[in-house]
Amino acid sequence: MSALTAQRLIAAVFLILGGWALFAPQSVIDLAVTPEYRDDGFLTRFAMACFGAQACIFGVMSLVVRYTSRGFLVFALILLPFFVFDWYFHSVVPVLNSVGMLDLVGNIAMFAFALYGWRRARAEEAAA
Repeated sequence: MSALTAQRLIAAVFLILGGWALFAPQSVIDLAVTPEYRDDGFLTRFAMACFGAQACIFGVMSLVVRYTSRGFLVFALILLPFFVFDWYFHSVVPVLNSVGMLDLVGNIAMFAFALYGWRRARAEEAAA
């Protein structure tokens, strides 16, 4: 697998999960948020859709730009706070249920793709 393939897989995670939040925000709320924190108000759906739109923007950008080894490494590093977010809002303040932890699964996958892409991009850059 090339660095570009790893980058496209990162984009796929953003587009799949972000697209879900953008096009079916109430579904995300109903399936991923615990009943105690679930809200059916317009602003909640709006905020979820905005979150999804931003994820889709990043997913599309990940399809059209070329990450360098530095880009992959920085992306892996900026994912680290999201692991704390997922842990905190699942274990400490139980906003996310087990379906909501798909966010964690996506973050783990993207982290692994970023590290793999970083290694492959370094090798590709050294060979050029």
